[in-house]
Amino acid sequence: MGITKSEHFTDEQNELATLAKALGHPARIAIVQHLLKVNSCICGDIVNELPLAQPTVSQHLKELKNAGLIKGNIEGNAICYCINEEGFNSIKSFFDHINTYLENKKNQCC
Repeated sequence: MGITKSEHFTDEQNELATLAKALGHPARIAIVQHLLKVNSCICGDIVNELPLAQPTVSQHLKELKNAGLIKGNIEGNAICYCINEEGFNSIKSFFDHINTYLENKKNQCC
């Protein structure tokens, strides 16, 4: 497998790439949308919302959690997941910066 050369990029660039990669699957987008709708959820509830097997949903939850986009707390035999605001604040800041640039640019591009 090739080397990603991530050491040639800033911490911020690597963090944003990790966040974008975590959101780069429609199942993960669906999970985030479901968590936003219900504010918190137990894994079994998420499995019932998606047309995927429980192990597949668990893998997607793991990717979102590793990226810092969701948090999970153990409650009895289940894990309760919710949105991690810090991860989404990084994404928001990035897109706010792009939006500010575009507003100032006013179609002055080639």
